[in-house]
Amino acid sequence: MQLKSLTAAIAMTTAATGLGMVSVFDNAAEAQETFEWKMVTSWPKNFPGVGQGPERLAEIVEKMSDGRLKIEVFGAGQLVPGFEVFDAVSEGTAELGHSASYYWKGKAPAAQFFAAVPFGMTAQEMNAWLHYGGGLELWNELYDQFGVDVMTAGASGVQMGGWFNREINSVADLDGLKMRMPGLGGEVMSRMGVAIVNMPGGEIFTSLQSGAIDATEWIGPYNDLAFGLYQAADYYYYPGWHEPTVMFETIVNEEALAELPDDLKAILESAMRDVNQAVLDEYTARNNDALETLVNEHGVELRRFPDDVLAQAKEHSEAVVQELAESSDISQRIYDSYREFQDKVVDYHAISEQAFLNARNPDGDTTSASE
Repeated sequence: MQLKSLTAAIAMTTAATGLGMVSVFDNAAEAQETFEWKMVTSWPKNFPGVGQGPERLAEIVEKMSDGRLKIEVFGAGQLVPGFEVFDAVSEGTAELGHSASYYWKGKAPAAQFFAAVPFGMTAQEMNAWLHYGGGLELWNELYDQFGVDVMTAGASGVQMGGWFNREINSVADLDGLKMRMPGLGGEVMSRMGVAIVNMPGGEIFTSLQSGAIDATEWIGPYNDLAFGLYQAADYYYYPGWHEPTVMFETIVNEEALAELPDDLKAILESAMRDVNQAVLDEYTARNNDALETLVNEHGVELRRFPDDVLAQAKEHSEAVVQELAESSDISQRIYDSYREFQDKVVDYHAISEQAFLNARNPDGDTTSASE
């Protein structure tokens, strides 16, 4: 009996050990599995700032994963047009997409809240809401129906008001202008008499130079200089009331994401947070130098929007945002979350950021570029 028991025990141990070895080998095989993904963007390939964020993401992910996850980045028009990025990721043509959510307002109007709200939150405030105030969860809920997840992937900071081929001295000067401006800001301008035209960034210069449009906003000095917009319009207006920042997004095909091992998912998420901050840092570092080049070397006329333009823009903005909020249940929930967070952060920033800036610059002096 003892011999039989010993034999049975050895057999069971051998079998268990064998199963354990199979499990170890399976895990090792999974850990070494490689993935090659495509990322489509709404920007020209390697465009400064926003276009370099995806390139940085691909580089970081490949290094952190030791080559197990490789991402090939395609600029607008290389694989799909810039305005078809969302569909390409949703349908699985590409695993990743880099863009701005207000381009998809025809599919999900509430997506505009996550890109830019006129007179709304800044980049710092938006990042806080998205990552610590429930915003990102609402953003993913909105996109669930399309089979994509979303992660933050950079921010522009406060943008410029735009390029105009004539002076804007009052609201009346806006009437009849043809202007490229996306999102909620475009809707506000349309209520101020502007004919809004939407187009990808790569088409802006030719349209402005040819007279197909009379004005455009793009991003800010760093990108506007790179596009050569100073060659097509003389007047450069601020502030960018329509886009206190634009949050850029990376959308991920849900099925592709589900196939990644947990460690690669973590690497992707970590790299995305790096890129999210790096893009904003680059804009902050480059914009003033670019603005000085535009003004001092290219003779650009830097102008502040007249008070009546800003006042009317703010009035219309409140109505436009409220109408969007009331358009659906999820729009209302996103708006309520956004507004509640903005109210709190504004209260705190009144005695922190704003109070400090007022103390640092009590006379309201402008930069040397505008002198």
